[in-house]
Amino acid sequence: MTDTDAPVPGQTPVRPGYRYYVLAVLILAYMLNFLDRQIIGILAAPLKAEFGLSDSQFGLLGGIAFASVYSTLAIPLAWLADRFSRVWIMTGALAVWSGFTALCGAATSFTQLFLFRMGVGVGEAGGVAPAYSLIADYFPPNQRARALAGFAFGIPLGTAAGTLVGGLLAATYGWRTAFIAVGLLGVLLAPVLLLTVKNPTRGGTDTAKTEAELAAIAAAPVVGSGNTGRIAALIMLGLGAGALTLAALIRFAGLELGNPLVFAFGGLLAVVIGVSLMIARRTASAVIPKKSFWLLALGAASSSVCGYGVAGWLPLFFMRSFGLTLSQTSWYYAGIALIGGTLGIWMGGAIADKLSKRGKGAYPLTPAIAFLISAPCFILAMNSPWLIGLIFPGGGTNAQQLIVAFLIFLIPTGLNLAWLGPVTASVQHLVPAPMRSTASALFLLINNLLGIAVGFYYFGWMSDLLAPRFGDESLRWAIYTGMGFYVLAAILLIGASRTLKKDWVD
Repeated sequence: MTDTDAPVPGQTPVRPGYRYYVLAVLILAYMLNFLDRQIIGILAAPLKAEFGLSDSQFGLLGGIAFASVYSTLAIPLAWLADRFSRVWIMTGALAVWSGFTALCGAATSFTQLFLFRMGVGVGEAGGVAPAYSLIADYFPPNQRARALAGFAFGIPLGTAAGTLVGGLLAATYGWRTAFIAVGLLGVLLAPVLLLTVKNPTRGGTDTAKTEAELAAIAAAPVVGSGNTGRIAALIMLGLGAGALTLAALIRFAGLELGNPLVFAFGGLLAVVIGVSLMIARRTASAVIPKKSFWLLALGAASSSVCGYGVAGWLPLFFMRSFGLTLSQTSWYYAGIALIGGTLGIWMGGAIADKLSKRGKGAYPLTPAIAFLISAPCFILAMNSPWLIGLIFPGGGTNAQQLIVAFLIFLIPTGLNLAWLGPVTASVQHLVPAPMRSTASALFLLINNLLGIAVGFYYFGWMSDLLAPRFGDESLRWAIYTGMGFYVLAAILLIGASRTLKKDWVD
């Protein structure tokens, strides 16, 4: 189905009430996106016990299993969304990821659960980039950062709901029931999304244009400049072919270079990325030469290593280091994610929209400052007994320590999500309107492949590495080491604040 059902230039503008209804439905879908994605964090303890997993193995389950397909398939799905109905694509994606989440509850082995998590990633690959494009076409430029920040409310809402609902269901009925129940919620929302959300005119809310100009935008072919995208695609295809060849030589010729499955998985991943880049070569040719794209994408990815990684491992940290039960952790961390995340996302978008009047550089500069504050706050929150000991001899009671930790955790939880509105709004303005879904997917490829896959695995791997020395406290020290990624993110986004004006497309 194409966008023929979209309003054409000259029709009555979208009513503000309906615009915000669409945003609400998209937020709900994004909430389920993150609920299904992050629920695995609160289920760490029962899953590790059920399948006998190490922290590193669980890191693979929460990271690469999801991120490998989520990041790569987002590009061809976004390419389709730039040409066909974004609503139909999002509806199908919602049904697929919700169905696979429910199937996770039927897994009987680590391998099955790994494959079902890959299925969740397949569906969620089509759930974000088209939504960014829809929001950009429903809201004018001076409201986009706030609207995209509002959409990003789905992250703390989904994280909190996944933590609370998943944890309580798992504690009462078992982890299988938790997966099945949350998966069915998305299946119920899919027809609501399809039947009540319309596709808007592409570029219809951009800087004021004549009817003829709007018609030209809607009909314009998606074009880029040069062969940059094709070259990038060929490089990835070559790397993939090389890795697959090595895997075959190791497996069948006895070549001793490592595990053939690792080379085969890496090769397939590179091939999928290469094919995706070939499909999106015109948009890739438009964004790859822009310094701002790389600084924004790598800056967001660096922060996401901590954002996704810490969010995935904090529930287990609370149980190991704070001595909380599964039910207590569900309430405790859900409150942190909901309150801190919601405030941080909204403030990031609102502040950036306001400061942008002084220059486009404010969009990446706002989250850069937030990241520099986040790192020390995380460390302080994790050491609440020491902090409260400065006030009360003996470190205070356990309840006092938990309250102090909760209040401090709100600060970095909010600040580490402040990038979502400003940075995603910036990416929307690196390309013309017909390229926005695909440009967002290219951005998300880097952000998620590094952020989710590396972040979730890094903390588990580092925890196992430090376990011989620190025992059950190894996860605490693993999280300490990850704070350096926030500093790197701040440096990259400060760089983007200096190049964004040149690369900006109205």
